[in-house]
Amino acid sequence: MQFLIRAYDGEGKLDKRMEVRPRHLEGMKKLSEHIISAGGLLDDNGKMKGSALIMDFDSRGELDDYIANEPYVVEEVWEKIEIEPINVVIANSLDKKDGKL
Repeated sequence: MQFLIRAYDGEGKLDKRMEVRPRHLEGMKKLSEHIISAGGLLDDNGKMKGSALIMDFDSRGELDDYIANEPYVVEEVWEKIEIEPINVVIANSLDKKDGKL
């Protein structure tokens, strides 16, 4: 099952996001087999205001377990989380470091 997750930070949480970010990214590495795409949502000034993820889990329960233990949730960075099932048809792999597909 594939899911689109849009998670919005609480007001004034950018500093907290940056503090927690290394743990979030470490968790993402451990979940790499479940990640189709992931990135930060940006405001009009280019500052992070949340996250967008497309993930693949065997069940909604597995996704809910991930969300419950996500550092941005545990540390109360994400204030609003929207989750929708999605049917991914095309997924390209782009490594931002070397710019290769």
